[in-house]
Amino acid sequence: MDQTLPNLADFPHSMPVQLRFNDIDILGHLNNIVYFSLYDLAKARFLQSIRKEKIDWRRVECVIANVNCSYIRQIRFGEEIEVKTRCLHIGERSFTLQQCLVEIPTQDIRSVCETIMVCFDPATGKSAPMSPALRAALEQASQSVR
Repeated sequence: MDQTLPNLADFPHSMPVQLRFNDIDILGHLNNIVYFSLYDLAKARFLQSIRKEKIDWRRVECVIANVNCSYIRQIRFGEEIEVKTRCLHIGERSFTLQQCLVEIPTQDIRSVCETIMVCFDPATGKSAPMSPALRAALEQASQSVR
């Protein structure tokens, strides 16, 4: 993952998150595994918002093929945090999302995550072509920040 921090103006979706006391580790900062829970929740909300329809989460359309997270600066309990999400790349059977954990008042980026999502057919257990509806939604979301 490129270590250059992204421009937050390029992220069409933002979701504030509530940090819980039990999310904090013995060192007083957000436990590294919690980052992935926050990113997963924001991924689901991003996909729901761009599809503009109710998603049947019992029907698998895509799965995570790769995820990389960079911890830039620690997050402490009580800080106001949001997750920003954008689509970086759209392929034939996959797409890449980039997300940031950001302190709301300062817009300071604390973490950057990139996730490759692969379209998937549970019946065959193999990758599948992206649905036209998902492709259109991702393309529209990607163009809205240009």
